[in-house]
Amino acid sequence: MTDEAVNIHATAAVLGTRGFLFVGPSGIGKTALALSCVAAARASGLFGALVADDQVLIAVRNGRIVARRPASIAGLAEIRGAGIVSVETISAAVIDFAIQPIKSPFEPRLPPENEVFALPSGNFLPLLRLPFGEGLNSFEILRLILPRNAGFQAQ
Repeated sequence: MTDEAVNIHATAAVLGTRGFLFVGPSGIGKTALALSCVAAARASGLFGALVADDQVLIAVRNGRIVARRPASIAGLAEIRGAGIVSVETISAAVIDFAIQPIKSPFEPRLPPENEVFALPSGNFLPLLRLPFGEGLNSFEILRLILPRNAGFQAQ
């Protein structure tokens, strides 16, 4: 694998000490879910920051998957229906998990075991399906579904 960055359609954020790559088709809710989780992390006293929205530069550095924001969209996010907004971002983060937003009805009811997200580099991230929508606290659900050894579980 080369260290050259590849631009992928996703949203990247840091919650606590972990990096997350929100993936899925356009319109699924990647940005809204990521921004909601960042706000909830901050409200609960954890670090929370957006890295990049819509375009994320992914590279492997020293065996870790790193997400960077393209300079042209630094500090910007598109909120579907509301437009382009200014948001606080950080320039880069190590990514630990991929998050696939899912809306009700939740099909399949249970996700496949050991599901992964394949990156263009040939590397893989553990994939977590994260329900979101009215009446759901997606950040708390994320805290519950993360592996116990992730250091991000509910107290």
